[in-house]
Amino acid sequence: MSGHSKWSTIKRKKGANDNARGKIFTKLARELQVAAREGGPDGDANVRLRLAIDKARSENMPKDRIDAAIRRGAGLDKDAADIEEILYEGYAPHGVAILLECLTDNRNRTIAEIRRCFTRASGNLSEPGSVAWQFTSKGYVAIHLQDSDGNASGLDAEEIFMEALDAGAEDVEVSDDAVEIFTERTELAQVDKSLRESGIQPDTSELIMQPNQTLSLDSRAGLTVLNLLESLEELDDVNKVHHNLELTDELVAQVA
Repeated sequence: MSGHSKWSTIKRKKGANDNARGKIFTKLARELQVAAREGGPDGDANVRLRLAIDKARSENMPKDRIDAAIRRGAGLDKDAADIEEILYEGYAPHGVAILLECLTDNRNRTIAEIRRCFTRASGNLSEPGSVAWQFTSKGYVAIHLQDSDGNASGLDAEEIFMEALDAGAEDVEVSDDAVEIFTERTELAQVDKSLRESGIQPDTSELIMQPNQTLSLDSRAGLTVLNLLESLEELDDVNKVHHNLELTDELVAQVA
């Protein structure tokens, strides 16, 4: 199972309580708003919005909150806040590279909160472009083969594997609990659509920043980095956290 899937699994398990759900809904609402602002409120014609809607539904976000966020983004509600997209770059302790995708209505608040997290962890923010070159934008689709309790979903991993390749996937990784599909960023929508048309419903479908190389640390050092990643994830204005830390099973077990 890839590092991306391991980190997503940790977040999914930790997102079960009500406070965490509220933070997730806040982030989903901002993504819906920005997607609707950029491409309009029609999910059939706006790929980014459709992916955001699918993600919101997978997190059981109420339909009225989804619709309200789309209306605000499309300018149909006059009191809509102006959400800005910002990319921040930095280094965690031990040289781990971090990219932060933020959606915010107050960049001064956002940078102050991010800087505080880095400072407490003995990391540092860096100049634009100093970290991004270590990552490549890819499409990412995940289909879980087990539920959160470890029960088998009944899906056929081999069938998903073949369907993904036929749809144009660049790479497919199969583990005991998930099938992960990687695409060129421009092919994500087509692969996602092909899978759905074949009766396979992805649990995750999104653009990610995949590290060109991962950095391996011992458990003690790795845990300090994971603590920073978690603190960044918890910030309302941080939409996605990308990093190049190699997530070993031992590290994941300590955090989960």
